[in-house]
Amino acid sequence: MDYNPQELEADWRERWADDGRYEADPTTTTGPDDSETTFITVPYPYPSGGMHIGHARTYTVPDVYARYRRQQGDDVLFPMAWHVTGTPIIGAVERLEKREPKQLSVLQDTYNVSDAVLKDLETPMGYARHFIEEHYKSGMQSLGLSIDWRREFTTNDERYSKFITWQYETLRERGRLEKGLHPVKYCTEQENPVTTHDLLEGEDVEYQEYTLIKFTQAGSDSADSDSGDTVIPMATLRPETVRGVTNAYVDPEATYVEASVDGETWIISVEAAEKLELQDHAVDRDAAFSGENLVGERVTNPVTGDEILILPAAFVDSDSATGVVMSVPAHSPDDYLALQEAKTDRERLREFGIDPDEVDAIEPIAILDVEGYGEIPAKDAVESAGITDSTDPDLKAVTQSLYNAEFHTGRLHDEYGEYAGEVIEDVREELAAAYREEGAFGAMYDFPEPVISRAGGKVVVAYQDTWFLTYNDEDWKQAAKRVVETMDTTPENTRGEYTHTIDWLNEWPCIRNYGLGTRLPWDDDFVIEPLSDSTIYMAYYTIAHRLGDVPVDDLDRDFFDALFYGSEAVDGEADERALDLRAEWQYWYPVSQRFSANDLISNHLTFYLFHHAELFDEAEWPEGITIMGMGLLEGEKMSSSKGHVVLPGKAIADYGADTVRFFLLNSAEPWQDYDWRDEQVAGVEKQLRRFWNRSAELIEAGERSEDGGDGTAAESDPTPEALEHIDRWLLSKLQTTIETVTDALENAETRTASQAAFYGFEEHLKWYRRRTELDRPAAQWTLRHILETRLRLLAPFTPFLTNELHEQLTGTPAEDAPWPAVDAERISRRTETEERQIERLTDDIQDILSVTEQDPETIRIYVAADWKREVFETVRDTGTDVGQVMGEVMQNPALRERGNEVNQLVQDLVELVRGVDDDTLDAMAKIDERSTYETAAAFLEREFDATVECYAEDDANIDDPADRARKAVPFRPAIHIE
Repeated sequence: MDYNPQELEADWRERWADDGRYEADPTTTTGPDDSETTFITVPYPYPSGGMHIGHARTYTVPDVYARYRRQQGDDVLFPMAWHVTGTPIIGAVERLEKREPKQLSVLQDTYNVSDAVLKDLETPMGYARHFIEEHYKSGMQSLGLSIDWRREFTTNDERYSKFITWQYETLRERGRLEKGLHPVKYCTEQENPVTTHDLLEGEDVEYQEYTLIKFTQAGSDSADSDSGDTVIPMATLRPETVRGVTNAYVDPEATYVEASVDGETWIISVEAAEKLELQDHAVDRDAAFSGENLVGERVTNPVTGDEILILPAAFVDSDSATGVVMSVPAHSPDDYLALQEAKTDRERLREFGIDPDEVDAIEPIAILDVEGYGEIPAKDAVESAGITDSTDPDLKAVTQSLYNAEFHTGRLHDEYGEYAGEVIEDVREELAAAYREEGAFGAMYDFPEPVISRAGGKVVVAYQDTWFLTYNDEDWKQAAKRVVETMDTTPENTRGEYTHTIDWLNEWPCIRNYGLGTRLPWDDDFVIEPLSDSTIYMAYYTIAHRLGDVPVDDLDRDFFDALFYGSEAVDGEADERALDLRAEWQYWYPVSQRFSANDLISNHLTFYLFHHAELFDEAEWPEGITIMGMGLLEGEKMSSSKGHVVLPGKAIADYGADTVRFFLLNSAEPWQDYDWRDEQVAGVEKQLRRFWNRSAELIEAGERSEDGGDGTAAESDPTPEALEHIDRWLLSKLQTTIETVTDALENAETRTASQAAFYGFEEHLKWYRRRTELDRPAAQWTLRHILETRLRLLAPFTPFLTNELHEQLTGTPAEDAPWPAVDAERISRRTETEERQIERLTDDIQDILSVTEQDPETIRIYVAADWKREVFETVRDTGTDVGQVMGEVMQNPALRERGNEVNQLVQDLVELVRGVDDDTLDAMAKIDERSTYETAAAFLEREFDATVECYAEDDANIDDPADRARKAVPFRPAIHIE
């Protein structure tokens, strides 16, 4: 049987499709707590581009769990759908229609879209359908994902929209939706709010509320609008540093404006004026001018009354906050270095009409004391780190370290009056509020770095009169926390991340002005945004394939109330169709395990918990979430826009789906990052091919045997007497492997499980092949039994290969065979321990031969004397405290006479048993070492082509020409080679 993965896999895909193999239907009447059903979900893909190898891992890990649970006897539902809500697909279509070079490159160079097909992509759903069918769905099918395709839908389907309508009508009725002004991420290109899924750059960037310190032109007395003073506001996240400001910076080449802002005259960058206008400020722009006009001007600190100088700086970004930056060189390493560099650039200062000596006289002003730093913390921080240049890449880490220290331990100086001596962490908000009330401070929202939408527009923070979900409701937060308490989180350390997200979540704007998706039921000018319509769609999977029989107009509030809450939830008679669907929903729900990305904890996954807590009873709350890591490609982050991706179709064509799956599952645990490297993937393909070839040879040998004429190798189990020690050892190792793989898959540890089932056991087989005559009937039976069991263990990982081999071996595909159970009768710690001693002895002999470069004629093995074994028993019973062991041993007069010899032996044995578990120690106590080595003598003679002799150290007829026997220690025999 030659191994041709592409042909083999095509055959199995066809069989699965023809048989509807993974179409899951209820088989029994069951309640929500019944363990015989497993419902697995993953985030449905957003088809604004093609599927790459990183996506392949995201969907293959849950497939392993699904296949494992089926072999355990569960009814398993693993569905898939397509998320098209929002604007990313619309943005992609718009960029395509404009024939933007970058967009065309992604489509044609990365995803191989031909010129003839491009036209089909010029409508949003045409675009989506192309990538659904040609990339995601075909890729998933090629990978052999065990999905029930009957249940697929898009979030633009009219029946799904009815389901979302029900959800939002219910949430509004329960007071979980409110309307009001709220800061949102806003695309200036599309003039539309956006969320994470709508972003091309800055997906992980969140907006922040900056404090605006209202500096005024020098000579003014206050920032009060009635005085007519001109305000030059400067933004900061550290308002407590206002007393430490020594100077300011502007970009001399940027454009600034004088504008009326809420009745005050402000000077800000033109970009800041646009942002403030979007944040519900009354902005009336007047004169525009170059930032050069501000250089050399002086402004007054509204808190201290000090005048400070405005300096030129190319590092100022006019698109960041107000475009004017205040400098606190005592507490900001960046500002400290910038000031030092400004002082040295005297010629440039003169060009702007600034006296260099005046700048040279500027000194940092410390406003707090912080543990671990000197009087001027920023100076201390950069000098300790050896940083002298503001472009040093280490500066960011040094700055963050100082900021953290000052926030948690920095105590304010006496100038802060009632706040003097207080730690920043405790008073920052209160201090800022006090100055805001005095009129010295204002506020604005902005991003700390650029954010770009998928439409190519700049994203800013804007106030919108919007509907938002009230995630800040304390009772809702507490309900979401109860979900976290009741569910499994993998890895466990992510549990706190959910709780943290629940704590800081505030109102969440849930509508957009336009885009694909469900219209807000009571105001169809708006669309429910992507993260808000993807919170309970898992429930829709359970009935999606049957809703087609129900007219769309019948899917009203009463229908879904009856479906999810029962007949008593509606007035009058409940729709029987809804109650019928309710039975299927209850059969599958809750979600047993959701596999998702770590970065979704801060939004989608926590929303998922909130909405389940509100809309469903505890019995229907999620049971577990497993977090997935990120993928690298040859050591670098994958990027579709840069063409740095591997498409699953190509990888499968090159290596086969089983190889692709096995590499993705074996290279790291699901929550860890992994690195796709072609050389390593090719290595996996060779290992699977070798496994196939050896398995095929064994199957063919069985078919030729007398009892295997029907091709099933139907030899009965050999009697215990027919099995040799080495057979029993391998069968015992098999039980340990079954246990390891099972425990690992219960926790979705795909690397641990696949390593044990494949690589770990291959090492056992390698040793077994060295140790025994493989033609023995008992050995052949052992190997076939081992193969059958391993094929079942590996079936979730490499379903094509294992199904084929298992069917040829037994007549049944591996996935249809039950999951192997541990056979306690075949577990023998003593046998395993004996064999480990033989293996160690073999290695010790080989090490000696490697060092001495001998060609041995005779190998003599010396087992420790009985008195040494007696000392071992004492160590086993007493423990690893040398003093305590010696106290016990010295009570024996015969041992006491041996003095230092016993003392050294005790230390050797304590080191030997340290860390060894009790079961292994018990097994060691039962071993007859000499007999163990004698039974392996024939093997050792074959292995080293030498005569092997075995003696006890205290044998009367011992042959010990080199006086080696006295060096023997229990379980560490002495060796002599000549």
